[in-house]
Amino acid sequence: MNTHQLKESITVIINNNSTVSEKLQSICNFLKHEIEYYDWVGFYFKNGTKQELKLAEFSGEPTEHTLIPFGKGICGQVAVSNKNFIVPNVEAQDNYISCGFKVKSEIVIPIFSNNKNIGQIDIDSHTINPFSKEDELLLEFVCEKVAKIL
Repeated sequence: MNTHQLKESITVIINNNSTVSEKLQSICNFLKHEIEYYDWVGFYFKNGTKQELKLAEFSGEPTEHTLIPFGKGICGQVAVSNKNFIVPNVEAQDNYISCGFKVKSEIVIPIFSNNKNIGQIDIDSHTINPFSKEDELLLEFVCEKVAKIL
C-alpha cells in the first residue's frame, strides 16, 4: 500500500468540483478498487436527531443495514465510543451485525466535525485480519478530509 499516493488521490477527489455525495461515492469506489482487501466501503452518518446511523454512499454489495441503532454492531459501538474499532475476525465479536457470510473482518473510523461524532467510514473485508496501523491512519486521513466538506 502506497499511503502517500492514496492520500494524494483522496485529496484530488475532495478538491474536485463535484457534489459532496459524488465525492463520497468517488472515495468509496476508489478505496474499494485500490486496496484489494477492501471488499465493502461505505459511509454512515447520524440520522438527524435520532440515536441511529443512516447509510449514505457505499461501494460493494448492497446491505440491508441502512439504519443502525447507536450501540448495535461495530458501527453502532463507534457511534457511542467515538473511537476507532478494528475487528480482525468478526466471528469473535459478540455485538456484530452480519452483513454477509463472506465478511471476515471490519474497520470503522469515526468522522468528527466541531468535536462531534457525525458519522463514520466502514470497511468490510473477506479476509481475516488484513487491517494494519497503516489502514487506520489512511482512514483517519480520509475522515478528516471528509469532515471538511460536510
